[in-house]
Amino acid sequence: MKFLKKDYVKFAIASIIYILWVIWLGNFWFLIGLAVIFDVYITKKVHWSFWKKREGKNSTFIEWLDALIFAVIAVTIINIFLFQNYKIPTGSMEKSLLVGDHLYVSKVAYGPKVPNTPLSFPFSQNTLPLTTNTKSYLEWIKLPYKRLKGFGIIKRDDVVVFNFPEGDTVAMQQRNTSYYLLILQEAERLKQMDVYYKKDIRSDDYYYSTARNNIWDNMNIVVHPVDRRDNYIKRCVAIPGDTLKISGGKVYVNNKAQKNYEGIQYSYEVVTDGSTMNRRKLEKMGISRTDIKRVINSNNLWEMPLTDANVKSIKNFRNVLSVNKIILPGKYYDFSVFPHDKRYPWNLDNFGPLWVPKKGTTIKLDTASLPFYKRIINCYEKNDLSVENGKIYINGVETDEYEFKMDYYWMMGDNRHSSLDSRFWGFVPEDHIVGKPKFIWLSIDKNKKFAKKIRFGRLFKGIS
Repeated sequence: MKFLKKDYVKFAIASIIYILWVIWLGNFWFLIGLAVIFDVYITKKVHWSFWKKREGKNSTFIEWLDALIFAVIAVTIINIFLFQNYKIPTGSMEKSLLVGDHLYVSKVAYGPKVPNTPLSFPFSQNTLPLTTNTKSYLEWIKLPYKRLKGFGIIKRDDVVVFNFPEGDTVAMQQRNTSYYLLILQEAERLKQMDVYYKKDIRSDDYYYSTARNNIWDNMNIVVHPVDRRDNYIKRCVAIPGDTLKISGGKVYVNNKAQKNYEGIQYSYEVVTDGSTMNRRKLEKMGISRTDIKRVINSNNLWEMPLTDANVKSIKNFRNVLSVNKIILPGKYYDFSVFPHDKRYPWNLDNFGPLWVPKKGTTIKLDTASLPFYKRIINCYEKNDLSVENGKIYINGVETDEYEFKMDYYWMMGDNRHSSLDSRFWGFVPEDHIVGKPKFIWLSIDKNKKFAKKIRFGRLFKGIS
């Protein structure tokens, strides 16, 4: 009887936890799982742990296998619904976050997403371990976007981990470069070739279409669902309903200057008297050897990313004559910058104004505003969009307005002149949000040796 009582207590505890999870999930069909829990603890008709004996002693191998299976299941559930590790792969957030920082990313901060593709290999994003092209997931089951309740919402200036919006399509030969940027670069190359050989200049649509065909003919193209796109980390500069503008490198949201964070840095030209820069001093300031670039054909001109604090320090170097921020001119058009339209001659330092879409808001739509929102309409919100004779058709119906189905965000890296962010690929949809990094639990400097690799001063440092 005492044994029975213990089993019923275990069943009660497990059932309560499971029911709370089902309520959180919001899908009461999962209550069927209570029958499985009842059998596991009470009736024991089905041998759920079929890899080990019910009675008698199991071998050491089977015991380790059982522990491994339990650990994989437990960690997978934790990664999906509670938190996961994220390693900083590039310098786009320096000096707020450094390459080699390992972050604790909370899924419950904004509410975890239910996986779109639940059938996948554990602990992998989109390719199997030790492979470059083999998908780590199956698309036999595809679930719609659903986000569970979290502890809060995304606020301006939050650091956020999200699925890369342009990661829906990937050219495997250049997977670290946006597929859409590859097409833009190829289209520009084709156009410049016609200019060079003095041929007739075609329409932008012609060059884009030709470039796309070239990419598909010469590269292996893979398409990923939302939850299997690469994870990125940036700072949320503008939230739904905000109007963003960048002028002279300075970010303004709703006509107010963005808060000047300590880690934000820009590229600077440093002019010296011709003597060598003190590398040790620079490294102590957080400026690595790879950050410093000597300008070609010059003995005294250097380019490097600096924070405001670094600028003040370097100006005090005896051999430094001047330190000047590199800012692109206002009318300089960068074709790789969103919305990739000559009518908006924007660049990294001069951009906007641009309104960030808010769920439920209806906007007037015309050929002038369409470049900003066409990817939202036909890709993120899955409508059939077309333009014929200057008229806009959505799902076959002519229209001059559109109501947004999701909230959108504007993300930028703190390393303002070395960050692939919203300035290149536009808005981040709410269904791409992964979570909020809370603290650094490990930080490794790959340029150091042995014990010096660990940046002990960064361990358990909070992220702001």
